Amino acid sequence: MKIILFDIDGTLVKAGGAGARALNFAVEAMTGHKNACDKVQLQGATDKANFENAYKAGGGRKPTKRELEELTQKYVDRLPAEVLASVKAKKYFKVKGVEKFLEKLSKLDGVMLGLGTGNLKDGAFIKLEPSGLLRHFAFGGYGCDSHHRSEVLQKAVQRAARLAKASIRPGDVYVIGDTHRDVEAAKEAGYHSGVVLDGFGDPELVMRSNPELMTKDFSVMKPWLIWLGLAADPRGVRRGTYICPDSPIEHAHYGRTGMDLRDIDLGIKKLREIKRKTAGK
Repeated sequence: MKIILFDIDGTLVKAGGAGARALNFAVEAMTGHKNACDKVQLQGATDKANFENAYKAGGGRKPTKRELEELTQKYVDRLPAEVLASVKAKKYFKVKGVEKFLEKLSKLDGVMLGLGTGNLKDGAFIKLEPSGLLRHFAFGGYGCDSHHRSEVLQKAVQRAARLAKASIRPGDVYVIGDTHRDVEAAKEAGYHSGVVLDGFGDPELVMRSNPELMTKDFSVMKPWLIWLGLAADPRGVRRGTYICPDSPIEHAHYGRTGMDLRDIDLGIKKLREIKRKTAGK
């Protein structure tokens, strides 16, 4: 069973700044401070962290638990109007190629698609609703699950395991995002990581985070299918469990490919046979 987790903003859709506008509205309503999000790095973080930081930028202190709950509700109430405004202004887009990619993956046996996003669950559904992509996802991990992205991903995998009624190995989980934080969270959880560069991430930071696969978007599907182990590698490299997944011995383009442990075991057996024969002489 392969579990493929998708980030939302910049990976599935671009909502034209709807989330930031909704959060600015909520913070201003509570603190009187305008454009608090201008002082906060929102990309790649969880909504829990973003809400606290935005409130602090506007109110000069961290919100209490009650204030955070009120801020969250104001954000969720405002978000549909902001998403609709982006749609009407033609600033709401699906990332290129993602619809066909999801259609392809949804038809494959042994594949489960989920969300691994910093968005609140309600916020995630609101942002995805105009795209029609939500139907592909049966589970997810959300920004309301934790402040930490790696824990959000792990929560998604736990939900997938319950749905599948099976245990899931970290090596069977693939995380697709658009920022270095997506990559770092995936690595922290022990999962594979792939990135689209046409999102909101800083390309330099993304490259430094060393994801296993980087492409502009999903318009060329083959590299993604190869990375996921769902299509043959044209270079004939086999996949498996790798001793040094982030080392220079990796396949230069597709990342987590290289020398399989089974090949190493076979090589060791052959060396032992040669040693025994040599000793016998």
